[in-house]
Amino acid sequence: MAIPVKPVRGTEGSSEGVSKGGFKQFGQRLKEEFPFDPEWRNLNHGSFGSYPLVIRDKRRQYEDLTELQPDTFIRRRLHQLIDESREAVAKIINAPPETVVFVGNATEGVNTVLRNLVWNKDGKDVIIGFNTMYDACARAEDFVVDYFDGRVAVREISLNYPLEDEEIISLFRDEVKKVEAEGKRARAALFDVVSSNPGLVFPWETMVAVCRELGVQSIVDGAQGIGMVHIDIEATNPDFFVSNCHKWLHVPRGCAVFHVPVRNQHLIPTTLATSRGYIPRNTSREGRTQPMPDGGGKNHFVRNFEWVGTRDDSPYLCVKDSIAWRRDVLGGENRIISYLWDLNKRGTKHVADALGTRYLENKKGTLTNCGMGNVALPLWVGDKGRERAKEEGVDDPVVLTPEEAPKAFNWFQARLMDEYKTFMAVWIRWDRFWVRISAQVYLDIQDYEWAANVLKELSERVARGEFRGT
Repeated sequence: MAIPVKPVRGTEGSSEGVSKGGFKQFGQRLKEEFPFDPEWRNLNHGSFGSYPLVIRDKRRQYEDLTELQPDTFIRRRLHQLIDESREAVAKIINAPPETVVFVGNATEGVNTVLRNLVWNKDGKDVIIGFNTMYDACARAEDFVVDYFDGRVAVREISLNYPLEDEEIISLFRDEVKKVEAEGKRARAALFDVVSSNPGLVFPWETMVAVCRELGVQSIVDGAQGIGMVHIDIEATNPDFFVSNCHKWLHVPRGCAVFHVPVRNQHLIPTTLATSRGYIPRNTSREGRTQPMPDGGGKNHFVRNFEWVGTRDDSPYLCVKDSIAWRRDVLGGENRIISYLWDLNKRGTKHVADALGTRYLENKKGTLTNCGMGNVALPLWVGDKGRERAKEEGVDDPVVLTPEEAPKAFNWFQARLMDEYKTFMAVWIRWDRFWVRISAQVYLDIQDYEWAANVLKELSERVARGEFRGT
């Protein structure tokens, strides 16, 4: 007996909050469609994402269907629904469906690549990264260096923003030349679509092209990517690409789309964890040759990632439903992305102006072509911070000692959550405090005006030394 799955539906009822095109209006009214506490302002969508109530209900439907007839659903229906989501997300990123699978998150995707690649025994292989990459990915590089015990090394390029895209590309080219001049080979480069801290666009498309030109494998960490920037895999053609669906695509946690072109699929023989799809070189085991269920013509790469073990795959199943909701209720990817970019640019500038500081942007305005912006707080660290403040014309800066800064940092973040019922990612770099704010469809400029007042008040409280009493 076939198990029916109801199609996702948009929000129904009153026509209030509907645009002329028949789609939901963006802004605070849309917050009602999400399961937030009424007192909570979600200004940090970039860390963990969120999804609407209609997708929450859809996920629960999949969970209920699983429990009605576990074997029937898992053995017969599950892979069909995963295929539907793979095909839907493949269209969004313009990639062939046979090159697209799902993994739990971007970190898992990056680890899958780094741990599958075979490094040369001569110890000359080098992975090139950047100091702005996500910490977990940097640690994955470190693990590979340790595990393979000298076969591969890591070189890190330091980026001091704001930078023009061309400057970043030039730094990369120079690093590849240095590696080659030392008699080593640049095997792979790991870089972002949108970096996390600072939250800004990385020139990833150009970087992929340069990697291809220089014979370097491109590993693209798009943890921040799909749903807030335009992605065209066919045009860009990276060697490996992963992007979290649960951040900006309104999919339940955790789910990431993992793309490996057919030309490179032989380089990824195993999932993490290794599961039944792995084909060992030594096939002498007896009684271990249980046939895989019929795959309907799918290639081994897709079949391998289709079943990694018993787990909750309901986030994967929701991908097609989230895409449908974004299309039918919000007006589609172009409308959503255009709103995020515009709100990010206007809101970030407003907060910086209100604080009397600055925000990260380059001359061409490419760094803020995304859903996150970075604003400097009027708080500096150490003697270098004092010098930087004077260079910017700040006569009487608030300067914390290097010993005070971590305590003030923790106090600041705790006050955001406990007193103001919000969160904005605070970070310290270039000898001062910064804050990252995420734009989203349920926010508008009023939320940035409110955020500016909160950040100004908290900065003044730090200046008065309130954090020292905790």
